Amino acid sequence: MYVHRTEFRTETMSRVLEVSRSGYYHWRSHQSSFSSQKNAPLVTTIREIHRDSKGTYGVRRVTAQLRRQGILCNRKRVAKIMQDNQIQAKTKRRFKRTTHASTTRKASENLVQQNFVAERINQLWTSDMTYIGTREGWLYLAVILDVFGRRIVGYGMSRRLTAELVTTALQSALTQRTVNGGMIFHSDRGSQYASADVREILTNNNITQSMSSSGNCYDNAITETFFHTLKTEMVHRERFDTRDEARRKIFEYIEVFYNRQRLHSSLGYRTPVEAEQDFLNQQQ
Repeated sequence: MYVHRTEFRTETMSRVLEVSRSGYYHWRSHQSSFSSQKNAPLVTTIREIHRDSKGTYGVRRVTAQLRRQGILCNRKRVAKIMQDNQIQAKTKRRFKRTTHASTTRKASENLVQQNFVAERINQLWTSDMTYIGTREGWLYLAVILDVFGRRIVGYGMSRRLTAELVTTALQSALTQRTVNGGMIFHSDRGSQYASADVREILTNNNITQSMSSSGNCYDNAITETFFHTLKTEMVHRERFDTRDEARRKIFEYIEVFYNRQRLHSSLGYRTPVEAEQDFLNQQQ
């Protein structure tokens, strides 16, 4: 006669513990209940961390945030609690490119060659553009990312995909940052980045321009990763009636959450602001 594995295990444990099957089931149920009660405060904290991350944190970031709060808990336990309580990070979705290479202006040399490493603030900035759908139509977004701390230092938004979108983002970054020369500004070969207005701003601020190789989707991967994150964690969860509504949400995501609250694995589970502040403290 075939005996189910679970029933066989129950029979074996009952004999080993010298108790009846009903007694064994009662003990196992009690252990499960005790474990649930013991984990209850941790479940509440994990739910709060997950909620504060706008539902974006998975096991690793939740574990890192617990440790920042002084709660020592290994990753396996966090994973088990999240699985048992159906606490999941959002999955990522693909998005398509918006820019097209200029056919009339010469592209700048690729000075980065996919080596997205910076030893100091304002050493390497990268930039890219994407789009966000609203009921009014597309809203285009250009961002500038400081590679050292993964911080978004400038951005611009517009209903049109023009060079002015990039100049707005650049001027936004240069208002916040003091650039003393020797910095590289890397982007794709889009006509907006090859425009005379963009190159004039870079020249006037002694910034060297760099552009991705033709047709290589990995040459600006670090900025595209930000857009991937933005769309996964915020854009795909929203339905924007107007462009102004989308602008407000994007501003809040970048300035409040991404730069100041979101833990980055590449930064040792620090925020971009923390990474930069740690660097500045070391310079004193």
